[in-house]
Amino acid sequence: MADNGQRQKRVTTSHWGAFEVVTEGDRIVATGPFAPDPAPSSIPDALPAAVHHHTRVARPSVRRGWLKGRKRAGRGSDDFVELPWDEALDIAAAEIDRIRRTHGNEAIYGGSYGWASAGRFHHAQSQAHRFLNCIGGYTSSFASYSTGCAQAIIPHVLGADFHDIGYVQQDGWQTIHDHSETLVMFGGVNAKNAQVSMGGITEHDTGGWLSQIIAKGTACYNIGPQRSDAPEGCIWLPVRPGSDTALMLALAYVLETEGLADQAFLARYTAGYARFRPYLMGETDGTAKTPAWAAPLCGVPPEVIIALARRMAATRTLIAVAWSLQRAEHGEQPYWMAVVLAAMLGQIGLPGGGIGFGYGAIGGVGKSLIGLTGMTLSQGQNPVQTFIPVARVGDMLRNPGGSYAFNGAERRYPDIRLVYWAGGNPFHHHQDLNALHEAWQRPETVIVNEPWWTATAKRADIVFPITTSYEREDIGRSNLDDYLFHMPQLVPPVGEARDDYAVFAELAERLGAGPAFTEGRSAADWIVHLYADYQERAAQKGVTVPDLDTLRSQNWVRLPIREEGWRPGLFTRFRADPDAAPLPTLSGRIEIFSETIDSFGYDDCPGHPVWLPPSEWLGAATVQAPLHLVSPQPADKLHSQLESALADMPGQRPVTLKMHPADAEARGVVAGDLVRVFNTRGACRARAAVSDGIARGVVALPTGAWFGDTGGNIDPDGNPNVLTKDVGTSQLGQGCSAHTALVDVARIDA
Repeated sequence: MADNGQRQKRVTTSHWGAFEVVTEGDRIVATGPFAPDPAPSSIPDALPAAVHHHTRVARPSVRRGWLKGRKRAGRGSDDFVELPWDEALDIAAAEIDRIRRTHGNEAIYGGSYGWASAGRFHHAQSQAHRFLNCIGGYTSSFASYSTGCAQAIIPHVLGADFHDIGYVQQDGWQTIHDHSETLVMFGGVNAKNAQVSMGGITEHDTGGWLSQIIAKGTACYNIGPQRSDAPEGCIWLPVRPGSDTALMLALAYVLETEGLADQAFLARYTAGYARFRPYLMGETDGTAKTPAWAAPLCGVPPEVIIALARRMAATRTLIAVAWSLQRAEHGEQPYWMAVVLAAMLGQIGLPGGGIGFGYGAIGGVGKSLIGLTGMTLSQGQNPVQTFIPVARVGDMLRNPGGSYAFNGAERRYPDIRLVYWAGGNPFHHHQDLNALHEAWQRPETVIVNEPWWTATAKRADIVFPITTSYEREDIGRSNLDDYLFHMPQLVPPVGEARDDYAVFAELAERLGAGPAFTEGRSAADWIVHLYADYQERAAQKGVTVPDLDTLRSQNWVRLPIREEGWRPGLFTRFRADPDAAPLPTLSGRIEIFSETIDSFGYDDCPGHPVWLPPSEWLGAATVQAPLHLVSPQPADKLHSQLESALADMPGQRPVTLKMHPADAEARGVVAGDLVRVFNTRGACRARAAVSDGIARGVVALPTGAWFGDTGGNIDPDGNPNVLTKDVGTSQLGQGCSAHTALVDVARIDA
């Protein structure tokens, strides 16, 4: 940390990569790029203002209505009373103890879902869950908003964990460059999204690799509603959102009827094609899935579909599926159908061919690294077995004791009395925020650890002010990156902020679990302990990392763990001998038809992939809601992080809404106009941007704005989740359906 008045420059890392930080006295005054990064992100530009922003939580704060009478009403509108740390901690500990003794630990929901900190030790989710496990457990959540649907369907179809496939088993950029002749990108590959990665991505090279792949002559198809979801030089097929499965079925129909499907591969490596084929050909439902059938659904002409299918069969083809496709009603279907399409091509297990997921979703997907894990704070064991799919938190709060289906089981929602949240902002990433606001009034108590007065903090009863990763020491390392960082404390804690660890250690002590939580270690002791374990793990893999003091001195080091060229993996071994190296599915093969899923009897996810139109899409558009809303990730931040500073910048708010010229003209809207985006769930303001780079009938409003007004008022800054639909993807996955939303747009006259 800099001495008072002294100007210093150090490197640190974050979810958006490494960057230089300039401090002067107790303040961060500037940031700059990290020299080895070929395409540094501009996200850190907002950091100096954000760290010292007036929206920082200065002191422990308790909502006045809750403090005076445990009143639930008023979350989001009440003011707060600042208290001394010891008093606030006493109140919180007593309330946690009351809830667990009266209602049991199942009544505590440890949400704490979010990206938290890039540091390995000060990871808020791990800290919160460790604390809750030490005091008897909590109701937990399964999967993520980003990939929850995929995490449910892919193990049934390919047998392996979705993230193992996406991060480890699929081809890297070098292999794609060297071997792929056709790259078919459902949902695109947007280098903007690859600015960020869990724990950080140091060399932002997704855009560079795509440029090299295009320059080499690889035919790259960007299949999605926005041209900007892939670089210039790609062939753009502007499909209707939610219709990718129909397009995939039509491609499969061409392969089957023109004799282009690899029948030998299907026979040896897959299970259930004979059950799927009658549906494809229309023998079971009377509708053949021809290009002529798919064209009016997806918006791609039949002749284009036929030509693409033929090219995919004639060349080494990689089908890349974006995470965004499974964040919609029936999101299981395009993921499953993409695997079926790749199997019909017969290239799974070949370099540069087959199937891949999430290229461009985050940085690091596409890097080939020697697996080197470690430096993870143990969360311990949760004695409570109850959990929910992560995107069903609103349903859980609305329906205590209610039943729901999930992945073959009938489950029930617990009766949540206390919510403890650390390291996330559900009022950013959840759907239908007006409905969530109402559900959020139901628990008896909400406790939040948070650096800023976010929408979630404003809807808490007890708020503890927490340090940012620039106000404490940590180690930075992502499993998808080959750099290791010492993250120095750059400035003192702002206000009375404390580390999550310090807060939970104090609470644990008051609840009789202090030794179990801390194990007698300070935060500094834990960093030494975790780093020593990491060194040992690295040595076992033949990788030498510097000792901690050396790393502190050097600030960062690049680890010798990158693998170049093609790397054989799970599907290579499977292709070589499916009997000796079967997939961990029920059949040991790629499951085109799943007996397991079929046995569940779900009408919204039957035994093989099918076309199921969403409840809201352009095929069901109405006069009241004629436009399909997509809500991509923002370019200027990670989710809602640093939003406080960005909201102060001239011209940054409200968020920009991209729309097609014809849709804008029909509403009398021109670029720069302030517009109202609305449906029956809510409304928000946005600033119009008119572009022919978006499909007609589609509007795009990035996420990230802090949620504002409630009670039917217009959200002032453009949070799209006041408009999105809060339903599960299906009874199988129960994932997030943010991309299933119809809206309209009207000009706001000044």
